[in-house]
Amino acid sequence: MTIESNVLLEARGLTRVYHRGSEKIQAVDGVSLTIRRGEFVSFMGPSGSGKTTLVNLLGCLDNPSAGELDIAGRNIFGGGKILGERDLTRVRRELFGYIFQNFYLIPTLTVRENVALPLAFYRKPGVETEVERLLAMLGMEHRMEHLPEQISGGEMQRVAIARALVNRPEILLADEPTGNLDSKRSGEIGEILKDLNRNAGLTIVMVSHNPELARLGGRLVEMRDGQAYET
Repeated sequence: MTIESNVLLEARGLTRVYHRGSEKIQAVDGVSLTIRRGEFVSFMGPSGSGKTTLVNLLGCLDNPSAGELDIAGRNIFGGGKILGERDLTRVRRELFGYIFQNFYLIPTLTVRENVALPLAFYRKPGVETEVERLLAMLGMEHRMEHLPEQISGGEMQRVAIARALVNRPEILLADEPTGNLDSKRSGEIGEILKDLNRNAGLTIVMVSHNPELARLGGRLVEMRDGQAYET
């Protein structure tokens, strides 16, 4: 299938079903959507609406029960087939950066070492210089040698953002990136994400319960009962 060159993610009928004993839970129900390069798309909805499950499917962190997904013109899931785990790992590593509500910093590593951690598994030429540049861009150059326990929650999330960007991803997936932060720090992280999208052209796909944060994106998608509705 040929898709527009500026289409980065295209989902067709994505479905995810879980089984809990005899109970069938349809977390994502036949979602079709297109995300183009440079878009900032926010997903909102109540707990259990399927927004995190959908974003995990789009980010290749979970496999669908049915449906198709193309990323950058390459079919990832479709026709009952799923890309092999080695290829999926390469897609995650080369195309995506991930930010979560929990920062997942290694407590025994410094800020600098946490940001550089993805480079231990995969190196792009010259990317090591990105660590200091990213930390400076995020106002964390004075914290490079600190341990996570020595910095604030907002600072930890800045470190997590730097780590997500160090491999120069095409798509940034952010799942409740300010869920553990107060309103001031949430606003700061929101401005960073908006700047990355508007000025760096980074494609961002975000889940948020925070209406103000969600509206920073150019598109707002509401999830209800596993289905997606543009608002």
